[in-house]
Amino acid sequence: MTNTDLTIGRPGHRDAHAASRSDAAMSRFEISIHDTMAPLEQEWRSLEALSFNSLHQGYDWCAAWAQAHDSELQVVRGALDGELLFILPLEFVPGRLFNTARFVGAPHSNLNTGLFAADALTLPRNDFADRLARELTHRLRHKVDLVALEKTPLAWRGTASPFANLPGIKNQNSSFQLPLFSSFERTLAQVNAKRRRKKMRISERRLEALGGYDYVIAQDPCEARSLLDVFFRQKATRFAALGLPDVFQGAPTRTFFHAVAGSCGAADERLLELNAIRLKGEHGGRIVAVASLSRKADHVICQFGSIDEELAGDASPGELLFYRMIQRLCGEGAALFDFGVGDQPYKRSWCTVETPLRDIVLPLTVRGRFAAGYHRALVQAKVAIKANRAAYSFFQRVRSRKRKTDRQTGEIDSE
Repeated sequence: MTNTDLTIGRPGHRDAHAASRSDAAMSRFEISIHDTMAPLEQEWRSLEALSFNSLHQGYDWCAAWAQAHDSELQVVRGALDGELLFILPLEFVPGRLFNTARFVGAPHSNLNTGLFAADALTLPRNDFADRLARELTHRLRHKVDLVALEKTPLAWRGTASPFANLPGIKNQNSSFQLPLFSSFERTLAQVNAKRRRKKMRISERRLEALGGYDYVIAQDPCEARSLLDVFFRQKATRFAALGLPDVFQGAPTRTFFHAVAGSCGAADERLLELNAIRLKGEHGGRIVAVASLSRKADHVICQFGSIDEELAGDASPGELLFYRMIQRLCGEGAALFDFGVGDQPYKRSWCTVETPLRDIVLPLTVRGRFAAGYHRALVQAKVAIKANRAAYSFFQRVRSRKRKTDRQTGEIDSE
């Protein structure tokens, strides 16, 4: 869909007729706040079906997260002349110093767009941003200090975001994508096909020495959850080795992923499809690589992945798994393979598209202004550290030593 930019300039330079027409339209703009999802389900599903809206704001995805985390919802519904314009699925996050409203499931989402109707894409973005900020302040400030809409693109697949004129800062991470074609050969040609095939053959030879392998896709929720548990174990081992906190450790987060694993959403597409490399022979049945995919229409997101570094780390089973998944998806009508948020060498080796992301921060109170300033400073510090390899390595080492010390202290205390 082609987006028409009708952004209006400063009042002193506006065309009087256009400004009058815009002001009249925005005066008919209304929002409401909802603490439950069910009454909005039909409207919600009508918006999630549109290709420019992220699967992370889909009804089933948000409902599973909210139930697992017992989220206090602040779902924002916007309408113009009574017609649905957008839905922003937000959850309330209390803090010691300030309270925040964020996208439902934001800690584990790779792309956030909100849910917008096609008509919303042609609204004057300056006026929309101003009115939305005023309405959220009026309706939420009694409880929320800051609205944080993280990991939002300025544009997604050729469609400009209605959030473009809201105040924000570039996120410390981008997301990375590989366009897919019906021909796997043409897809591979974008990323040095000869080198990619060579790496695949090396991986296969090393796995053959262990007895061979199968590429498997979980066929039912039970099998999906079994593979998910393997991922949790492999990832916990990896985080511990790096001295990093395990972001999948919390019981509510694991409950959420168990709920969506193998389940179907709109159009019978799996919310979280588990793929794996499974060994045969002497080590038959052992899973050496796991990856989860979510799909909406022709867009596929890899949500997370892990490998068994103890047994087959030198065989690069994760790389082999990506090769097999992308090869399969080329024949299944997918047009974009999304490696998600975070700059990693393996992502850059596969991807030809980098999508910058923004964090939108809307302070609603005086405390919210301090919170917004803190958020911007923190993001800028992360950007600066990641841009300096020496500084980034230093902080990683410090964090790893601290985690190791904490674990040792815990072991001594428990004896």
